[in-house]
Parts: sequence; structure tokens; C-alpha cells
Amino acid sequence: MFGWFSTAEVDRFADSLVADMMKRVPPTSLSEARTSPKRFGRMTEVLSDQVRSFARAHRPNFYQRARLGNRVKWALKEAYYPEAFVDAFTTELITLVTIAAKG
Repeated sequence: MFGWFSTAEVDRFADSLVADMMKRVPPTSLSEARTSPKRFGRMTEVLSDQVRSFARAHRPNFYQRARLGNRVKWALKEAYYPEAFVDAFTTELITLVTIAAKG
């Protein structure tokens, strides 16, 4: 019963995901015209692989997925990523985790 509320692994993954995102695509680079689609493509591919791997290994439940989304969303907001980017990224993250955990 108590394992259902365990979020230590989720918190560590969320922190590492945000750190990787900040390294690959800093918030200031989103407003620059020189940010290339190739850069986003590579970032998306790498982060998607990490998310799928985590979801398959840990099979997060509903509560843990919500915790992951909330933690990532607020960390990106605090790093001054644009609101629209944060919302889109968080939605895609939770969708990908849900699909990968079920598969």
C-alpha cells in the first residue's frame, strides 16, 4: 500500500530530466531565431528514450505520473521556460510515460 505513494525514484528522474533539458536547450535559446529544428529533434529523441526507459522499468502509477508532471512543470517554470513550451512539454511527457508504462 505505501509503495503506491513512493515518489523517490520519480523525483530523481524528474530532476535529471529537467537538468538534461536545461543543458540541451537552455530557456534563453528558445527565444533566439538560431535555434534549429535539428536541435529540437535530437533533444526530443534523447529525452523520449529516457522517458520510455524509465516508464518501462518503474511502471509509475497514476499518483507517480502526476507527481512527475507537476515536478517537471514547476522546475521548467522556475527556470523561465515559456509558458506554452512548459505546458506542451509536460503534456507530452505524461502522455509518453502513460503509454510506455502500459505497453
